[in-house]
Amino acid sequence: MSYRFILFLILGIDASILLFQTSSLSISHAEAMILYGDISFLQLIIKTSIYFLGSNDFALRLPMIIFHLLSALLIYKISKNYLPNRKNRLWLLLVFVLLPGVISSAIIVESAGMLIFALLFFVYAYENFARKYIYFLLGIYVLIGGEFVYLFLALSIFSIYSKQRTFFIFNMFAFFISLLVYGVDTKGIPQGHFLDSIAVYTAIFTPIIFIYLFYILYRRYLTKQIDILWFIASVAFVFSLLLSFRQKIELEHFAPYLILALPLAAQTFYHSYRVRLKMFRTRYRIIFTVSLILLILNSLVVFFNKELYIFIQKPQNHFAYNMHVAKELASELKSRGIECVDTDSKMSKRLKFYGVTYCSTDVLIEINQTERINNNVTISYENRPVYKGMLLK
Repeated sequence: MSYRFILFLILGIDASILLFQTSSLSISHAEAMILYGDISFLQLIIKTSIYFLGSNDFALRLPMIIFHLLSALLIYKISKNYLPNRKNRLWLLLVFVLLPGVISSAIIVESAGMLIFALLFFVYAYENFARKYIYFLLGIYVLIGGEFVYLFLALSIFSIYSKQRTFFIFNMFAFFISLLVYGVDTKGIPQGHFLDSIAVYTAIFTPIIFIYLFYILYRRYLTKQIDILWFIASVAFVFSLLLSFRQKIELEHFAPYLILALPLAAQTFYHSYRVRLKMFRTRYRIIFTVSLILLILNSLVVFFNKELYIFIQKPQNHFAYNMHVAKELASELKSRGIECVDTDSKMSKRLKFYGVTYCSTDVLIEINQTERINNNVTISYENRPVYKGMLLK
């Protein structure tokens, strides 16, 4: 079996699962705010997809799935400089597509999925394209959004280290332009969000992989084995931790940077494994096996999350509750001949995507699960009620 076949088999299975998942999710309030809120580059991409494919979940999430698949190909290509063996690059690719944070960014409409692709594409371009194209690409990133401000900061520091004067001036200029246009929120007083940020990083990468990534960045700093990947990952990671001492930060703007450390971690892990005699490699096999099992279990929980409602007393405590209910609720309302309704603002924006607009003719009020009334709307998963609403004229 050729490595190319295995590569596309992994990507094919990954894409199939993600496409299947689009039918089980509803648009969330955060996604609705991106779609109907202030104009952004991501909004333009999503609206273009909806324009050609219609207002449905497939069209909503297809751009994110495409970003994800392209990111997977890019990390496979980039890792060639760190893992000459194609078998090891395939293992790295498998770890990448199984990371909880990567899975969520592949199907949820948010900036993280686009940012992961953009960062990986920049690294690939930096290693393979002429410098004039790099400047042009970074100029586009300035226009796209403020998520790239940490990239410009990291490249400025990298330019000092690598003694690239012109590259330093350009990135510092891009950094200050991004600060001026988009800004960085540094307000607040120390509120103990540092541990919260560590906990979220752990959830995004799983505990073992996050600890190992942190170890690799620190170890390479001590041994001076630092390159452009190290600078991009380290600067954003350190900056996120510093900000977390003062405020709660949006980690979807920082976690994609840390993903760039995966090739570094894979290179170090493989080198440590290879230099040891076979009898002393057992510990590394155990660590890798346990990490892979945890990734698979996390993936199964994400993909089969609706089954968890059976074990949760209060449905609102489900981690994916905000991405459920709306589509089924819209279908139920339409089956009753209701095309518009007055309900809470968050649900109203979500229902709008499925063709149920706002009006004052009918009023929908969410009620307690235990209340029994005649004119109610109930949404259930696996025979477990997760939403109950009361309709009023």
